[in-house]
Amino acid sequence: GAGLRVLDASWYPPKERNARQEFKERHIPGASFFDIEECRDKSSPYDFMLPSESHFADYVGGLGVSNDTHVVVYDGDEVGTFYAPRAWWMFRAFGHKEVSVLNGGFKNWVKEGHPVTAEVTQPTPAVFKARLNRALVKTFEEMVQNVSSLKFQVVDSRPEGRFRGTELDQGLESGHIPGAVNIPFHSFLSETGHEKSIEEIQEIFREKKVDLSKPLTATCRKGVTACQIALAAFLCGKRDVAVYDGSWSEWFHRAPPHYKVSESKRSK
Repeated sequence: GAGLRVLDASWYPPKERNARQEFKERHIPGASFFDIEECRDKSSPYDFMLPSESHFADYVGGLGVSNDTHVVVYDGDEVGTFYAPRAWWMFRAFGHKEVSVLNGGFKNWVKEGHPVTAEVTQPTPAVFKARLNRALVKTFEEMVQNVSSLKFQVVDSRPEGRFRGTELDQGLESGHIPGAVNIPFHSFLSETGHEKSIEEIQEIFREKKVDLSKPLTATCRKGVTACQIALAAFLCGKRDVAVYDGSWSEWFHRAPPHYKVSESKRSK
């Protein structure tokens, strides 16, 4: 096969940290930087929407990933794993099966004393053929239909205050899609930033009455932490969780008012 490619998929708010700069200073030896700002639909008004098949194929091919490469993604976030599951889900959405997330992230890799380097290796370009698996992506229209048809369960991975609508989110009024269940993505991570055990994950879904034997779609603010729901379910053997790519940033701008559930006590 074409071996292993390790990708650093870190992203941080620009004022806080510079992911590309940190990658240049230290990363897992042999890793390449997967730039979530580059590998996206730049024509969309929403953040981080999926790129086209050809854009994704060209981008990851340039990182030395072919269809038989095993890809491992990680990020350097303090929580352990934040953006890596988005890259993991993107690969899966474009038909790639051999993709994993580094458990515990770069933070734990460093803590455990594994090697890091500042040396940037140039991968040999590869050919990647992408085919979008529509079953893993939900559109705004499908989400609207589901409010009445209830064909699939919806889990929202944002913090509780944003889900309930009691706190603003980057200046955006918050709230949720009718019928959605809230499981903040941090729920699936241990104190150290590792993924919780399968038993613990199953228990979290059970407590929220989410049935992993039935269709499930994940949503969040911009389609990033929703991928943590997909990853957690995947670890329990459920491989078909869809992600609503536009998430709340699209829903807020496009959905009718009665489709935005919020507890905020705004005076009309």
